[in-house]
Amino acid sequence: MGARYLDQDPGRASPRSLAYRPLENWPRTRGAEPATRQHRARTGGPQGWTDVHLWFNTLPPLPGQRLQRGVCRGLRKLDYVCVEELIPIAGLRVDVMALGPRGEVWVVECKSSRADFRADRKWQGYLDWCDRFFWAVDADFPVGLLPPETGLIYADAYDAEVVRMAPETPLTGARRKVVLRTFARAAAGRLQLLRDPHAGS
Repeated sequence: MGARYLDQDPGRASPRSLAYRPLENWPRTRGAEPATRQHRARTGGPQGWTDVHLWFNTLPPLPGQRLQRGVCRGLRKLDYVCVEELIPIAGLRVDVMALGPRGEVWVVECKSSRADFRADRKWQGYLDWCDRFFWAVDADFPVGLLPPETGLIYADAYDAEVVRMAPETPLTGARRKVVLRTFARAAAGRLQLLRDPHAGS
């Protein structure tokens, strides 16, 4: 994959390649300075569309968040739209839920390290809330730890690549209705707050 985003290193290899540069060495943005910590503290987040550009082109601080961003970018090229940190039911929070053009639902859990994976005791509960389930990891992750009956995505902060398709276990009609409603309300609510931070206050 060649360079696609303004903040992406044009010489960077595919997320699947072991040759890409460590995340810590990549430029944070291209063409604009990221919002400063003082600015975010003062404003409580992006207040206008210029701030939105600066805010969301800042490299996320945590490894798992970087994987989430890359996954969402990669899936968008497959015509999937994504919501991060979605709660399908009390007690469960998925890293990424993706909705396909025919209404198919994927859940992607992003794991930045061996310890991160082993600490996850809830992932099997996510299987009831999607048609396909994937792990997203970087190229240095020991993929032998991951259950072979699940999907696999290689990702970094800038892109992602599906390397093993997950088996399909279609949601029931009633469950799909609940999932799509939850997805739609979460996406619409976040967009509304982004457009008008004082909505509902």
